[in-house]
Amino acid sequence: MVVFVLATGLIAMGCVKADRVRRWRESFNPSAPELPDSAFVAARVVLFGMAGIGIFSAFQFMAVVADGEWSDDELSSAVSQATAELDGTSRFGDIFGDDSGFDEEFATMIEEEIVENGGGGAPQDGVGASGAASNKPSGADYTVQAAGADAAFCVHVVRTPSKDGDYEPPGIAGGAGSVTIPNYDFAVTSREGAC
Repeated sequence: MVVFVLATGLIAMGCVKADRVRRWRESFNPSAPELPDSAFVAARVVLFGMAGIGIFSAFQFMAVVADGEWSDDELSSAVSQATAELDGTSRFGDIFGDDSGFDEEFATMIEEEIVENGGGGAPQDGVGASGAASNKPSGADYTVQAAGADAAFCVHVVRTPSKDGDYEPPGIAGGAGSVTIPNYDFAVTSREGAC
């Protein structure tokens, strides 16, 4: 990194002997007044301090970058936990029943659950679930990958209508409503490798 090169240059400047600097200075400007030793001590303190701050900042930046990427183990654990938590759940569907946005909805559901189960060391983003071309509302496959991880996982989602989970909100006058919100049960499994 550039910061380490700059820090090395600052340290090298701080290590130059005072006599050498005085000779260089005298060769450029022979009539310049003599610099006291305290000026060289102060310059060394400043140069070494700046180098130390640069090195510390570089390591902090590298730690932030490392925290922004998933490892294969983090992704594997998060996918496993997310699969266990999503399996057997139920959700309400679209009241219009056209299921046009099911693919994006399932992908978002998987991504959010994996990020939530990533643990303290995993990033809070960078997970992508890309659906297969043959996906249907009743069953869909998603290849899950994450930034920084080489591993990929296939998450299979099966959605079936719930037997008695549909919701019928009351009508305006308090009687029976005319809208039914369907409820679906989810069965979710995962395996290592792309779908």
